[in-house]
Amino acid sequence: MNPLQRALLEKAGNDHGFEYVLPAPDDRVNLASARHRAQVCISVSEGCYSLAFTSPAPGLLNAELARSLPTLQRSGDGFIAPDQPALAQLLRRAAELAHALPNQAVHDFEASLTQELEQLPDALKNTEVERLVRQRIGQQAFRNAMLDYWGSACAVTGIALPEVLRASHAKPWAECDSDAERLDVFNGFLLIANLDALFDRFLITFNHQGKLVTAPSLGSSDLAALGLQAPQHLRWLAAEHLPYLKYHQQQFHKLWRCGLS
Repeated sequence: MNPLQRALLEKAGNDHGFEYVLPAPDDRVNLASARHRAQVCISVSEGCYSLAFTSPAPGLLNAELARSLPTLQRSGDGFIAPDQPALAQLLRRAAELAHALPNQAVHDFEASLTQELEQLPDALKNTEVERLVRQRIGQQAFRNAMLDYWGSACAVTGIALPEVLRASHAKPWAECDSDAERLDVFNGFLLIANLDALFDRFLITFNHQGKLVTAPSLGSSDLAALGLQAPQHLRWLAAEHLPYLKYHQQQFHKLWRCGLS
């Protein structure tokens, strides 16, 4: 790898979520970040870039990258980027996913919570104030992870306006057994505000194929006004969503006693 190639790879990493350069053999560039725990090893061959990612959940990261960027060629456990735009796209998506995938959101939450609780007066610790601080920081960490995972676009409509997007839990915050569950990016979907309100009240759910299912209490005029008269589907549905989605489906069925076909 010549010096120009190395400099271009280091710049691409810095621009797209991997700002740290780690020691590496002369024929490779190793990159990491202070903002997530994924790393990437890049080599160059015949004008193409070979990338191998490592993370706390490497299988999950690679599977999500393959789903997000299906046109990229695989090479063993890694990926081949044929040119610099494809390299930038792959690095950027890997960094987004590394921010989102378990358990980076928990890691970010714990770091932020520790910092804020240190500034809290002793008299307010272990009180309702601390509980509210934990919830606020946790919900922000969850939202950030969802924005990264879904590419800042609604999981159903693809609308990419952050101001109207909500991080919707499938298993509600209060019902979760741990912070890991509350902050798991697969425990819910990034939805526009009207879908979020319906999902939160179990007026809609999704079946195991990702099809949106509506409650019988929503009449045809309601569905038309909400823009739901045509079939709606999740843009994708990962296997990791299914345990949480099953919880939501069960609550939906208890309320409405209707099928999920």
